[in-house]
Amino acid sequence: MTDNIKKFLSNFIPFALSAALLWFLSKTIDFNKTAEIFKSADLKYIFYAFLFYFAINVILITRWFVFIKALELKVNFWTAVRFYLIGILGNAVLPSSVGGDVIKIVGVCSGSEDKPKVVASVLLDRLSGFAGMVVVATIALIFGFRLISNPTVIFLVIGMAVASTSIAFVLFNKTVYSFFTQIFSRFPKVKEALMQMHSDIALLKGRQMAGYQAVALSALSQLTLAVCFFLVAKALNQDVNFFYFIIFTPLICVVSSVPSIGGLGVRELGAAYFFGKVGMSTEAASSVTFISYLFMVFIGLLGGLYFLLTRPPSKAA
Repeated sequence: MTDNIKKFLSNFIPFALSAALLWFLSKTIDFNKTAEIFKSADLKYIFYAFLFYFAINVILITRWFVFIKALELKVNFWTAVRFYLIGILGNAVLPSSVGGDVIKIVGVCSGSEDKPKVVASVLLDRLSGFAGMVVVATIALIFGFRLISNPTVIFLVIGMAVASTSIAFVLFNKTVYSFFTQIFSRFPKVKEALMQMHSDIALLKGRQMAGYQAVALSALSQLTLAVCFFLVAKALNQDVNFFYFIIFTPLICVVSSVPSIGGLGVRELGAAYFFGKVGMSTEAASSVTFISYLFMVFIGLLGGLYFLLTRPPSKAA
């Protein structure tokens, strides 16, 4: 019963959070104004934005494969593409911020004997993404400090930097990592798997270039997403300095990682909060990120179709 309750709550809470935040937004948004914004949208900019969103996924597939190669996993590039794409669909519809990661792990593990390395590749991929957010947000804040007078934004960027440094310190320090794994002492197999994963992660100590490449690709993906948001805002006739998109995009990504349904509600509320600081209306800001969510759903559906079309033929019993 306890396990069933935990499973129910783990699925219910993200749904409930998304629903509650969307309900809250519905109370603060003028739907007539939102409709007018969509009616006046310049579809040319929407198309350009979609191309940039598609480019983001090419960058992210490449980033994951950097770790797959660094860890010497015997995984074909197109196999990685296949599970990455179906993972996008998972991110869009599953009640979790890591649904896509789970799909990638399960999918690749089904054809690999190095399961701890598979987990390590996905974990490092996710962490390098966070590191890329920190890099972009920190550099943008340094150069645009005079434009950002809101202390909340400054503290969030500093908090991201501290969190990223702390996580890296734990993962790459065996003594500290071993200390934290003590909580799994009652589950020796889990603890052993975690320590094996640490050993796989530690392999990157001699292959720092792979880590640098991944972080650089993460930073590039953040800048590309900022361009995507900027073009969608442009399509919605919003005149906001591009520099703010570079600063706010990583923060919106961090906020949208809160367990929910594809970040719905959380992401829109975050966008409304941050862009509201620079004069964008709640309706326009939430529309920008909602359109990007539709991009994700569309690519996820294409990914699902590709996944089905490339499914290997079942073996006869």
